[in-house]
Amino acid sequence: MEPTVTPASATTDPAAGPRALAHPALAEIRIEGVLHALADPVRLRIVRQLADTTDHLACSTFDLPVSKSTTTHHFRVLRESGVIHQTYRGTAKVSGLRTEDLDALFPGLLATVLAASDRQAERLAAGLPTPG
Repeated sequence: MEPTVTPASATTDPAAGPRALAHPALAEIRIEGVLHALADPVRLRIVRQLADTTDHLACSTFDLPVSKSTTTHHFRVLRESGVIHQTYRGTAKVSGLRTEDLDALFPGLLATVLAASDRQAERLAAGLPTPG
C-alpha cells in the first residue's frame, strides 16, 4: 500500500505559495514506504540517477521507459515516501534525494540498496544466473 501524505502533516516551503509540494516530515517517513518506493525498477532508476549527482534534476531530464503520466506517478511515490524532495524552479519541477534524512533514519539503507542494484546490473549484464 502506498503512503499518503495529507497537507496537515506535510512539510512545505511557505515561500513557495500555492505551488508548494507536500513532503512527509522526518518523523513521518516509514521504512515500509521507503522500501516500497525503492522496489520498483523505474523508481530505482530515478534514485540511481539522483544519487549520481549533487544537483537537483528537472523531471524532464530523466529518460524513462514509461509515459509522462506514469513518470509523474513514480516521482509522486518517491516524494510521498520521503525518498526525494521536489520543488518548483520556474515552470520546472526539480528533484533531489533526501539522503541526509534517510541516513539519519535508516543508516546505510540507501547506499546498500544502490550497491545491491549495481551488483544485480553487473550480474545481468554478464549473463550470470540469479542466486536463489
